[in-house]
Amino acid sequence: MNGFQLTFFTQQDRLHGTTPLGQWLLLEAKKLGLRGATLTAAGEGFGHDGKLHSAHFFELADQPIEVTMALSAADVQRLMDRLHQENIKVFYVKTPIEFGMTGDA
Repeated sequence: MNGFQLTFFTQQDRLHGTTPLGQWLLLEAKKLGLRGATLTAAGEGFGHDGKLHSAHFFELADQPIEVTMALSAADVQRLMDRLHQENIKVFYVKTPIEFGMTGDA
């Protein structure tokens, strides 16, 4: 199947309401019936402003987070529409991909 890999980049301390944004994206993908999503915590990274973000032993709030999904074009549109409805501003990368499952059906 052809579609897109959609990856969102945020930090652990970014919230949507009272929920960390990365967790909200994961839960919203599930609510929308998307096929899957993976939340990955990174050790370090920096954003467009050049500020270094990292996970420290005593403080994980600034830890970089990625949420990655393999989606059809229609699913990408539904998710983007939902982000627009919620007025969420988050950096993302959208890459064309081929995806599927190996093995017997």
